[in-house]
Amino acid sequence: MKSSRKSKLYIDQEALATLALVQEGLLAPVDKLMNKEEAEYVDTHKEYKGKSFPFSFILAPNGRRNEEVLKSLQKGENVDLVVDGKKVGEVECEEVFTINPIERLKSIYGTADESHPGIAATLKRLGRYALSGDFWVEFDEVKKAKEIIEERKRELGAQSVAAIMLAAKPLHRAHERLIRLTLEENDLVVLFLLKPYTSDSFGYELRHRTLEFFVKNYLPKNRVLIVPLENTYIFAGFNELILDAIVAQNFGCTRLVVGKNHAGLGLYYDKNSVKSIFDDLKGITIDIQTVSEFVYCDECKTLVSTNTCPHGSHHHISYHADSILELLQLGILPPAVLVRKEISAIILSHLFPGRFKNLEKLFADLIPNPGIMEERNEKDFYIELMKLYQTTSLT
Repeated sequence: MKSSRKSKLYIDQEALATLALVQEGLLAPVDKLMNKEEAEYVDTHKEYKGKSFPFSFILAPNGRRNEEVLKSLQKGENVDLVVDGKKVGEVECEEVFTINPIERLKSIYGTADESHPGIAATLKRLGRYALSGDFWVEFDEVKKAKEIIEERKRELGAQSVAAIMLAAKPLHRAHERLIRLTLEENDLVVLFLLKPYTSDSFGYELRHRTLEFFVKNYLPKNRVLIVPLENTYIFAGFNELILDAIVAQNFGCTRLVVGKNHAGLGLYYDKNSVKSIFDDLKGITIDIQTVSEFVYCDECKTLVSTNTCPHGSHHHISYHADSILELLQLGILPPAVLVRKEISAIILSHLFPGRFKNLEKLFADLIPNPGIMEERNEKDFYIELMKLYQTTSLT
């Protein structure tokens, strides 16, 4: 006799967030977990319901308990989705079918090489059985993000809404220039701050603080929104830009702004015109604007586009986020030409709390005193120290 207890599938927060993107229509035309026939068609033809989609959307959680449940499910049976012991949703079983985890990795990442970032982690979460069917989940963050954008669009009467996908790790001067240029041409700019499901010292909250500081203090803040984007494993592969365009369009944006040096863009020339991966896609109508790389030119003495600067690359300082991040992680204050001093101060005071043994003495010995007694912290010290770096009378 079959147990009357309801079946449960155990998933993680990352899988939950990915399902929520579908539930809120942000990965449309996808609106369900695909069955075997649909999944094979999408993986082969890169298309679903007449619109482009880069790979099948399935749920195949790993684990012995999950595999036993999936093998026992019957069509029409409801199964609970559980995260950390709490029910977060439900799937109505349409079909259970086997998948090849390696082929699944190839369809998402373009490779199954475990040295590729994210592949080893995804392989550990991926089982051999997939479940298809309609579902619902509880995940308010994605819904709130949609509502915030719609409300701001109504307030502004915004016709042109641009999306920029940002890791801001760290937020540097080239990011600032890109945001300002985009703001000049659009009624509203939505900064989708990537919120990955990996943990490190430079997490989402710190990156949000730096971006929020810049928006509040240096931009017309009513025309710029910071929205978290659940940057789950599906965005980690070579189809990232296609998914970015789909998500931005479904969020109600009219334009997606990306750098021409983005690894996934794939610009090429065909009959004297520039083409990209977006040119042959179906159903993706959002305007894709590509922006040239920004560099600091030591001849122009300012931030310039590589398309407009007449000087050679040997005069250019590039804004490589990894290298700037390395300076910060080593506790080195980057030059203000790379990162705004207030941003560096926020980051360093977070990464190295209580770093200075006698902060008051350092202030007294090194920093000009306006004659007013006031309490100052590590962030203030970094800002004042950068001012000394920028003094030029003895250089």
